[in-house]
Parts: sequence; C-alpha cells; structure tokens
Amino acid sequence: MEDEMKEYYKKSNTEMLLRSLAAKQLVAANAEEETWLRGEVVSIEQEQAKVYYVDYGFSEVIEKKKLRKLSSQFYSLPFQATKCKLAGLEAFCDNPAVVKEFETVACGKILLVEILERSAIPLVVLYDTSGDEDVNINAACLKAIQDKSLEVNVKVNSCHTYVKVTCVSSSGTIYCQIPSKGLKKLTETLERVDQYFISRPVTSDQFLSVPFCGKWCLLFHEGKWVRVEITSIHSSRAIDVQLLDSGAVASVKVSDVREIPFLFLRELIEIPPQAVKCCLADLPFPIGMWTPNAILWLRETVMNTSDCSLKVMKVEDSKKLVHIYLFSPKSYPNADRSINQQLSNADLWTHQKDVYLSSDSSTISINSKNVSCSTTVLQEEISKKDLNSTVIVSLVEYTNATGIPEIPPTFPLPKPGEQIDVYVSVACHPGHFVLQPWQELHRLEVLMEDMILHYNTREEKPVPLEKNKIYAAKVDKKWHRVLVKGLLTNGLVSVYQLDYGRHELVSYENIRPLIGKFRLLPFQAITAQLAGVDRGHWSEEASILFRNNVENKPLVAVVQEIHEGQTFWDRKIVTFLVDTSLPDTDVWIHDLVCEYIVGISAS
Repeated sequence: MEDEMKEYYKKSNTEMLLRSLAAKQLVAANAEEETWLRGEVVSIEQEQAKVYYVDYGFSEVIEKKKLRKLSSQFYSLPFQATKCKLAGLEAFCDNPAVVKEFETVACGKILLVEILERSAIPLVVLYDTSGDEDVNINAACLKAIQDKSLEVNVKVNSCHTYVKVTCVSSSGTIYCQIPSKGLKKLTETLERVDQYFISRPVTSDQFLSVPFCGKWCLLFHEGKWVRVEITSIHSSRAIDVQLLDSGAVASVKVSDVREIPFLFLRELIEIPPQAVKCCLADLPFPIGMWTPNAILWLRETVMNTSDCSLKVMKVEDSKKLVHIYLFSPKSYPNADRSINQQLSNADLWTHQKDVYLSSDSSTISINSKNVSCSTTVLQEEISKKDLNSTVIVSLVEYTNATGIPEIPPTFPLPKPGEQIDVYVSVACHPGHFVLQPWQELHRLEVLMEDMILHYNTREEKPVPLEKNKIYAAKVDKKWHRVLVKGLLTNGLVSVYQLDYGRHELVSYENIRPLIGKFRLLPFQAITAQLAGVDRGHWSEEASILFRNNVENKPLVAVVQEIHEGQTFWDRKIVTFLVDTSLPDTDVWIHDLVCEYIVGISAS
C-alpha cells in the first residue's frame, strides 16, 4: 500500500492539497523524502501539525505543507498499529528503566504476542522467540526495576557463613540463601505483608485477576507469605510457580495465589530473587546424573539448616550458576570435611544394577542384596536383538488401597444408528482415529488439573511396572492416565494415553501409581474407523486430507457398527463423521474422502 501511496502522491501531489486541517483528521504525510504514510492529526500549531502514524504507532511534528488529503483508496487496509498494555507493568509504565529496557529488548524486533484480555487496549505478554530460548519481554522489563544494590553478591574465592540451603532438586542443583542486605529487607517487607493480610478480610481483588507466565505474586507457604513467579499455566485452575527466594517449584491452585498488594508492589519488585542457584564442585557426577540416594542424603544433611557455610569456586554468568564447596556447621572451613568431600567418599553414586524383567513374580538381586519384589515385572520382547537386554526398575512397595477399582467404569457407547457429539483427538487416516465424548471433556479437564496438583506436589519413587497395567505418566508437563505397553532398554517406557489415544515414550521415572480417585472417570479415548468408505490402504495424501478436516475439531459421530474387545481400549466403532460448524450445510467427511479418491482415480 505504501508503494501505491508513493506513486499516487507523486502524480497527484498538488491536487490533494489540504484547504483546511482539523484534529483527528486522516491525512497522508510525506514523512521523509518520497515516503508517504497514513496519519491522524493530533494537534495543530501555526505552520506545523503533530501527526500520529496509524500504521506505526508513533507521533511526529511535521510541516503542514507536507500533508495531503488521504485518498479513499487507502482506507481499505485496517490500521496496522495497535496500542497495547504490557501485563504486570501497569504500575511502572513511566519508569525510565522500564522504558529503556523495552526499547532495547523489543523495539524493531518481530515478536510473539499472547493476548490476555481483548479490550480497546489489549493486555498482552510479548515473547522474543528468535534465540535458542524464548525471552519473556514483560519479565525482562520487570527485572529492570530491581535494585542492583540488593542483589546477592558472590565472587570467586569468597566465603559466606550462616547460609541456608532452601532447595535440593532431583538433578543435583541446590539453592541457597546467603545473608545480605536484600534478604534482610525482604524478610522485613514480607512480615509487613503478613500483618497486612491478617488485618484485612479476604476480598475478591486479592485473588489473581489474570495469571500469566512471568507474573510475580504471593503464596502462603509453610506458614508465611512468599514471593513466587508463575512459570507455567496448565488451566484456569492449576499453575506452576517457582518460589523466587528458595528456588523450589510447585504446582498450585490459582485460588491459592494472591496479587501483591499495591502498597508493597514496588518494594517487592525492587528486591531481586534471594535464592542463589548453585552446584557442588568437584563431584564424580555432574548435574542431572545424580542417583536418588545421593539426592536423599544431601537433603537430609543440609536442607533448611540455617548455619551452613560455602566457598565460591566458580561463577557461570551465562547459566546463572555458582559452583561451591558447601560445609555443615561443624566442618567449616576444613575442605576434607566439606559436604562435597563427604558425598564423593560415600557409597551413594552406584546406580541400581540392571534387572532382567520376567513375566513372573521374582526375587531380584540388586547391589548384592536380595530384595523380594511382589509385583510382576515385565520382559518386553521388542526385537530379537533386544531379547537379552535389561532395563532399570526402581523397587518400592506399592499396593492398591482396598476397594479401588483396577479399571474405571466403561463409557456407554451409542447404539448403531445413534449419534453423539465428539472431539477428534487423533486422526491417522480414515481407518484409524480417536474420538472423545464431547459431553465429558469438562470432567476430563478437571481430572487432568487434579492430577497435576496431586503428582507435582509429591516427590515419589517410581514403581515396578507391569505390561498392560494402568498408571499415571507425565507427558509434556501434564499427567495422563496411561496403559504400559512395553519397556525399552534405554530406560524409556512405551505407553498409551487412555484419554487421548496417543502412543508416547516416557522416562520410567515419570510414571506413578494411578490412585483411586483418578480411576472413577471412564477412559475417554474411543478408537474409531470411518464408515462409508472402502477399507484398505490409505495414501499419505488421503490421510492428510482426512486429518486436516477432522483432527482437533468438534464433530458429530453417527455410529454404524460397534466391535467389542476384551478391554475398553480394544473396542472400536465404525462411524460416520459430520462437520456441523457451517451455517447452511452439514459436511459428511466420508463424502470428502470419496470425492478425493474419485478425483485421484480420474486423473
């Protein structure tokens, strides 16, 4: 359009002169040289006018003689600049540090926008996705407000006493609180926050209005209010947060989190996070390779002890990671008695030996000790090459509570000739796709939220696994009800999602017992085949056509046949699919497929 404007006003420059000018009038502005832009007059002063460029979002004072009447042919394209509000920064929009940071990290870049509220001025979160890791622009601007004098200052070879280890992750990363000016101010401020909430009744404005990733808020944790940052949003009820001043992560209900009261907002934002991310230096295994026994020993030895000491050996600014020697209260400063040395010397680094999985209950030898395993374990014959392969299985006692059904009640399928509203979760080709009952999707969503809140707040050991048994498995940050199909030799487990119909590979460490309250809702995945088409081999093109028209869409299924199986997941229905989303006509999917096949045959 701007190229067309350039040519148009080059030819009609004098014809489009303005005889008068008024505020809010749309004009064509000769911004520089031969460039013409659409603009709106903001104000007029003598021989100049302030013009807002409606496609770029900024204003400029320009000579009136450079303005022309905007021809009607340039009205059709909607204005391209939209005024937005950055979520979480409403109280700091005029802060010079925030404005400068925004200009540095956002201006002139192609960004991804997440719209939180659609209004005259939308509330948004911006992301820079051009690098290896996505950058939350809102969070980056919020960080610019922080008072650097309150940061925890760690330098190589510096020593610190009265250190509190607040978190030991399952990978071996530890978080420490080091006495500092910032920690002292944070403690005092949070004490006042606590008194603030005690002295006031709970009102609706205290709850989160709009949760979003990167937002700082408050959580009542272990008897006191703590600062947290939202790291992931699972649903309208469940979110993941990281405790900013202890490093711990948790899944919580949205209703458990509070907005930071405006009275304390600037104070709490200005104080940088007080949890220092560390790793123990000179250990036999790096982060991510720790054994459960080593993690457990470290937690029992140092967690929440407020008088540990540490010596900084190395600082990795790029990873925000500090390599340290850690000392218990009685061992400082003797390096030979450091936590690092004790861990290195302890017999905690031997991973459990591989075990041979058989189809019978057995006694398995691990680390020269016989441990009786009353749960059946599995030998998965994946291929001839893998017949003698072994996998690692963590042996812990697990028995179902009395009265818990092994299998949920079966979802009643409609009879042939009847119809049901469905959602297609998986579509491979017309011969195989998976349906979910539309009327049950809300119950499934609630179940998924409850599973996140249950399993993410408990750190349990993996259980012995059996083929064709039901478990809970973590897939892409969510917990699913799954059927174990097989164990691979690299520690991965092949599972089938019983509510979505997908096959996945997950780490055996991400599998847990499926407790009773999660066995009440019928499994939602219904295997299906399209009726009205010849059953045979499907080309890739036909499969893509089918998938594009049905996957992740609500449709109506008209059941033709039901093929029962030994279990729920073995059942299969043959059904017509109908897209009723168009106002004037219903689209029968088998007609689309048949038309495509006829067209291909004719060509």
